[in-house]
Amino acid sequence: MKKLAILGSTGSIGHSTLSVCESFPDRYQVVSLAAGTNIDDAFAQCLRWRPRVISLATEALAATLLTRLKAEGITSIEVVHGSAGTIHVATLPEVDFVVSAIVGVAGLEATYAAVCAGKTIGLANKECLVAAGELILAAAKQHNVALLPIDSEHNAVHQCLRGGTAAEVKQIWLTASGGPFRNTPLAEFENITPQQALKHPTWVMGQRITIDSATMMNKGFEVIEACRLFNLPAARVRTTIHPQSTVHSLVEFVDGSILAQISVTDMRLPILYALAYPERVAVTEKESLTFDLTTLSQLDFSQPDLTRFPCLRLAYEAAEAGGNACIALNAADEIAVAAFLEGRIPFLGIPRTIEAVLQLTSSQSPASILDVLNADLAARASAREVIARQLTGAPR
Repeated sequence: MKKLAILGSTGSIGHSTLSVCESFPDRYQVVSLAAGTNIDDAFAQCLRWRPRVISLATEALAATLLTRLKAEGITSIEVVHGSAGTIHVATLPEVDFVVSAIVGVAGLEATYAAVCAGKTIGLANKECLVAAGELILAAAKQHNVALLPIDSEHNAVHQCLRGGTAAEVKQIWLTASGGPFRNTPLAEFENITPQQALKHPTWVMGQRITIDSATMMNKGFEVIEACRLFNLPAARVRTTIHPQSTVHSLVEFVDGSILAQISVTDMRLPILYALAYPERVAVTEKESLTFDLTTLSQLDFSQPDLTRFPCLRLAYEAAEAGGNACIALNAADEIAVAAFLEGRIPFLGIPRTIEAVLQLTSSQSPASILDVLNADLAARASAREVIARQLTGAPR
């Protein structure tokens, strides 16, 4: 019986993880949850799973949840809040496995603390490795901790790598759907609306990651994450547009062989793979994870257009630079995406903002998690200044 802490329990990955726990109650026990600001979901999860500890974003939300639980006669659940609360959730002594699924750098401190506490990590938060990959990997090596990717692309690579040694790998290929605008004329990009960008053709995800998919920044983050997870330079992490989204990634070996991982587009599958590793757990029809081979009648692959998707180019450049460039890439993107969703900058204002921030960023590498967080704050401030200049038309 694996005992789980789920960071980001009210998000899509959190819900999918709980669905896996529902299907395999003899294998997985939910011990602690970090639920952010969604108090209604947090309350429902407490009623269903009775975790030992749950963390909310703020003290006020924690107090409200505690009151609602007491009204139901539930007094056995410890309710905590803030960064310290999330760290507490992730480092409970009885926890074996931590699912890191908090979007952005908000989950960084808790994930790093869990690694230092010797917990196995199911990594669905790509920003952790983008912003602090060197530090997290060093801590994982020091504490002999496994980092198991939950992102479908990296999970697919992890599965394919079981077919050969690291020395036998020539390069890896991350597939991308291309988002909703892979065929949109470039001349129309400046007028793309948030409503259009939020209509992803394949996956149902949160707002930021959906916009990042539309700009292909999400794939750029995945390139950086893959470089760090699989110890490869950026030149050996390739991307390909694959609109069917049935091949999740491929590994090309030195002898010319290519292994591909194919499955349904359901996040429960990579979550189950990570939770069960190194085993594979049999699923039944009720899990609806069986793949229909007839859907393979057409498989399209094409090279991404870096003129159409400059965010991907910026990510490759940041991967080569490393250090603070990767931190700034993520921070500036988060600020720019929020400004786009609020209607303050156009769609192409996102890469323009990120590129301007990267030009202001030093090449220094962070020596601690505090350095990462400070560099993140500085990049966010730079992004806000760049956006303000865009809005006023002031020179850059």
